[in-house]
Amino acid sequence: MPKNRTQIAEPSIDGVREIADAMCRAAHECYQQHSRSARIASKTTIDGETKGLERLCAVCDETLQTLVAEYERTAADARPDADDEEWWHCANALWLASREYARRHKICGGQTRRLAAHHAPSELETLHLEFELEASALLALKQSCDAYRRVRPQVL
Repeated sequence: MPKNRTQIAEPSIDGVREIADAMCRAAHECYQQHSRSARIASKTTIDGETKGLERLCAVCDETLQTLVAEYERTAADARPDADDEEWWHCANALWLASREYARRHKICGGQTRRLAAHHAPSELETLHLEFELEASALLALKQSCDAYRRVRPQVL
């Protein structure tokens, strides 16, 4: 090997697991805040409360996206052994569910902004479908988080 090339070491499994644990906590909080926001939004008429809930959800979403990207970078070169197989598969499922939730959330936000000014009734059907798909992705995120927590109960 030439002297000027450095060999990149595989990331430690402990480091990958630590990021996966953080991703699980962020996914759990994301689900909790969105669920809380949905419950409260139907009960409040106070603009400040609604805006505060939106900001909390946005922070949770951003944190989850950051950890998803970090997990993706770190886990790409990791090579777990048989002892780590169960949490590894659950972490990867959580990563995929988190990415799908982020994708659906982004699509929904774009559709909502696009249709805010004017829209045809048929476009509302499309928006409704996008909201349903986002809700489904949020539920899948919760289920993946729960599966990860069964393997790593100490995560929360």
